[in-house]
Amino acid sequence: SGLAVAVALTLALALPSVALENGLARTPPMGWLAWERFRCNVDCRTDPHNCISERLFFEMADRLAEDGWRELGYEYINIDDCWSAKQRDVAGRLVPDPERFPSGIKALADYVHAKGLKLGIYGDLGNLTCGGYPGTTLDYVKQDAQTFAEWGVDMLKLDGCYSSEKEQAEGYPEMARALNATGRPIVYSCSWPAYQGGLPPKVNYTILAEICNLWRNYDDIQDSWNSVLSILDWFFTNQDVLQPAAGPGHWNDPDMLIIGNFGLSYEQSRSQMALWTVMAAPLLMSNDLRSISPSAKEILQNRLMIQINQDPLGIQGQRIVKEKSHIEVFLRPLSQAASALVFFSRRTDMPFHYTTSLAKLHFPEDAVYEVQDVYSGKITSGLKTEDNFSVTINPSGVVMWYLRPMALLVQPWHGIRQQVPGKSLRPVLL
Repeated sequence: SGLAVAVALTLALALPSVALENGLARTPPMGWLAWERFRCNVDCRTDPHNCISERLFFEMADRLAEDGWRELGYEYINIDDCWSAKQRDVAGRLVPDPERFPSGIKALADYVHAKGLKLGIYGDLGNLTCGGYPGTTLDYVKQDAQTFAEWGVDMLKLDGCYSSEKEQAEGYPEMARALNATGRPIVYSCSWPAYQGGLPPKVNYTILAEICNLWRNYDDIQDSWNSVLSILDWFFTNQDVLQPAAGPGHWNDPDMLIIGNFGLSYEQSRSQMALWTVMAAPLLMSNDLRSISPSAKEILQNRLMIQINQDPLGIQGQRIVKEKSHIEVFLRPLSQAASALVFFSRRTDMPFHYTTSLAKLHFPEDAVYEVQDVYSGKITSGLKTEDNFSVTINPSGVVMWYLRPMALLVQPWHGIRQQVPGKSLRPVLL
């Protein structure tokens, strides 16, 4: 069966026009996604405020448009599993649940578009979705792509429950072609690598980047700090494989931002935002925008953070230092020779004073930088590469810097793709 899968994969990849040249997602997509916060709550009789229904999406669209999110780039409002009726219609088309989505998806898309936003929807390449709703088997790929396009959908997340390895190898590229063939620009989010363990040789990231705009590599995020840490550990342990795969039009997706829910402290919320930004991750929040706290909103609406996340070079950052003191340092090269540094503490005792220099972090010699603290906004000018400096990092917290060269001695990061993963940029235990 391994051979059959290899043959199917080779055939799928040999077909012309596999490349997802849709010109979309040149920077990581930003918006709101229902799943982590609202799951598959379909009980609209007893919980009309929080069930998966058109009301929820109308209300979240209002919040994105009216509370300052849209202007910052949070433009997608994404439906996840459990939106459809339990059966396809007589013509074999997917239909929304008539009680929970009485106006239909097209009306919802029109409403979202009128607010200057975009609508995402969920499908599953298999007999059933993960929640037990009708899936998109191979014979339905073209029809479902056409349906989504006719409804005015702008993003499709295609999950992989209840499908075989062979069906995935055939179906994920097939859906890319089907979406392109509709003529409607639809961002394509694949769960394919997550179902294949996320790593070579089973996952070929070169090929994946030609098929999907973003992809889930690893486990679903849960509303807990342990879950965030497990995702971080997996992504940065495997950064040598994952980092080169990301770039404009094709992104690694470590899953949703859970800031504003119940499981993260203030410091942990700031850490998730900073580390997802350094990873060049999609910023898809899953929270309740109708009741989000001012402090969570402030983290998610940090303008400099979003500017860094949306940097046009689209280079994913890496962990460059891992200290015995449980401090880790992450670096993301940015356009115009700028860069972002995140100092992250895994300690659980007290604030830690961490001392280093840009020279130790492999910055160019004889350079001078202006440093802006991304969260406090404080600016320091004239930091030389060889100068020692200290940052104070709270337990499970971060200090994040945006650095811009002040002198023209600095070479831009043109070589970073070639250098990474070079020896000089490997995590060093000091």
